Amino acid sequence: MAFGGFTDEAFSFYEGLQGDNSKPYWTSHKETYERHVRQPLTELCAELEDEFGAVKLFRPYRDVRFSKDKTPYKTHQGGHTAEGFYIQIDADGLMVAGGMYAPTPDQLRRYREAAASDTFGGELQSIVDDLRAAGMEIAGDRLKTRPRGTPPDHPRLELLRHRSLYAHTGWPADPWAADPDEVRTRVRTSWRRLRPLVDWGREHIGPPDFTR
Repeated sequence: MAFGGFTDEAFSFYEGLQGDNSKPYWTSHKETYERHVRQPLTELCAELEDEFGAVKLFRPYRDVRFSKDKTPYKTHQGGHTAEGFYIQIDADGLMVAGGMYAPTPDQLRRYREAAASDTFGGELQSIVDDLRAAGMEIAGDRLKTRPRGTPPDHPRLELLRHRSLYAHTGWPADPWAADPDEVRTRVRTSWRRLRPLVDWGREHIGPPDFTR
């Protein structure tokens, strides 16, 4: 089926889940989740697959084995491509992202080697600067100090502090979300803008591992 936009029920479902993250709530609203969240998100991603690759949706259930938070369900629905593009819907609206999320130790080593390089690191700095200028937020886990052996006056010290690095943007749960053309345009335009960062990461770090 063709993507038809997101209804108010998609966002109100997650508003309710935030207030009552329990199996009874989930069971009584599962049809709403399937019909208004998972199905339209699957349809949207299928229409973007030709340019960005197949999107794999995450399971809605939380892994609580090693967490103090025992709430059973995620309060968002996310999905990712093998290249490193990400999309998420929750009570607040829709968000898209791209970049390096949870690198292995070897990937993090390769990232810092490339970011420290005047050539490859300079490319990354230009990409990050362009994304900021376009209104995207640069995010990721960072060291409070600096990596061992990095001089304090390194021109890309802020980039080298990153242990994960991605850019994201999003839009509130307003009536625009019901317009399929508007949603497709916003996601496609943003992912195209994020492609230089995603491509830089694949070239110098390797593909992301979303199973970690």
